[in-house]
Amino acid sequence: MDDALIDSIVIDALEKGLPPGIGPATIREVANLGIRVLSDDIPLPLLVLRQSALDHNSAWMTSFLELTGTSLAPHGKTSMSPQLFRRQMADGAWGMTLSNIHQLKVGRHFGLKRIVLANELVGRGAIRYVLEELEKDPEFDFFCLVDSSTNVEAIAELAREKGMTRPVQMLVEAGIAERRAGCRTLDAALDVARAVSRNAPYTALRGVEGFEGVVNNPDPARRQEAVTGFIDFLCEIARRCEDEGLFADGEVILSGGGSAYFDIVASRFGALKLRQPTRTVLRPGCYLTHDSHMLRNFMAEMKARRPDLAALGETWRPALEVWAHVVSRPQPDHVIVGLGKRDASYDAGFPVPFAMCRPGRDSLPVALEGKHVAIEMNDQHLFLKVPADSSLEVGDMIGFGISHPCLTLDKWRFIPVVDDDYVMVSAVTTAF
Repeated sequence: MDDALIDSIVIDALEKGLPPGIGPATIREVANLGIRVLSDDIPLPLLVLRQSALDHNSAWMTSFLELTGTSLAPHGKTSMSPQLFRRQMADGAWGMTLSNIHQLKVGRHFGLKRIVLANELVGRGAIRYVLEELEKDPEFDFFCLVDSSTNVEAIAELAREKGMTRPVQMLVEAGIAERRAGCRTLDAALDVARAVSRNAPYTALRGVEGFEGVVNNPDPARRQEAVTGFIDFLCEIARRCEDEGLFADGEVILSGGGSAYFDIVASRFGALKLRQPTRTVLRPGCYLTHDSHMLRNFMAEMKARRPDLAALGETWRPALEVWAHVVSRPQPDHVIVGLGKRDASYDAGFPVPFAMCRPGRDSLPVALEGKHVAIEMNDQHLFLKVPADSSLEVGDMIGFGISHPCLTLDKWRFIPVVDDDYVMVSAVTTAF
């Protein structure tokens, strides 16, 4: 990736989370200010990333890949952060996954060379953009998903008109009824695969893909059964495509794996034996940041499914925290915090209070016991039910874990990275 371009991103003086009187400044200049969050040097609310948790999560994922023989193309739509993209690629990611043309443009702007578009490439303008990128950069390794012969023909037609000498590489997408995109039956998947093959050399069938994260059942055992059945369905599509000689030359890519069931994906794809070499590509987007509720529960289920993962040590740690002030305590059991829906996700549960701090130069966080519970959230405020004898006062700082990183990160363009004393050691930006 383009280090100079990433390090020269300018943070505007009006950016949320930046102290007054600072900026515009480059991301490198801001990161060197040595700001200490818990001494109230920076306006709240504030989203931060814990450096130690990022390091731990990255190391754990690397160990998982080595254990399972899989490759990683993390879903960049989670963070849309060029600094985190760079870290993931430096950590050995095979490529990066993105979802739409805006995200693809961001990735290309900052120098990503291998991208999986985990979506159908639809629309003449979008197709032309991809073709132009392929034409001008021989090192650009691009893959898109297809679940429609009509879509395959549209891409091939524009590639033919342009006289492309490189094919658009495609993965047949299979899906689950009533959920996201993807072929619902084996026959439908094979029809699409045949369309990709017959439009060579303008298109090339490189593999099979699905997203098992849409499986939804309150019973973990039933979810596991459904996910396993879905991945086995993808395996059957791959077998039939190979039997018919539909795959292009080279390795066959088998891809799946959100942030909840990638262990099952690795296991089932790893057991598939094809004549052509295969590569299992996992696409978890949230492993680096993790969270304090939804993903934590998924990881607990994974540990129960795979006791052997205990050899990798502690699983992911929450790296994302939002800190906010107590702005009012109008009743003994009722605290109002300056943190709202514009600052943190709430679709998968309210933020989880885990620590408090009375600001000061040498202040450190103190754990909050579990009777402090978020009960309501407005645009700018969060309401806590607290014990009547809680020590919280107006002006105190509360640290919150979040549930679902994707819809917290998109609310911030500037995010400090802090050490375990909450001193800013670097920073990241986002481009949603």
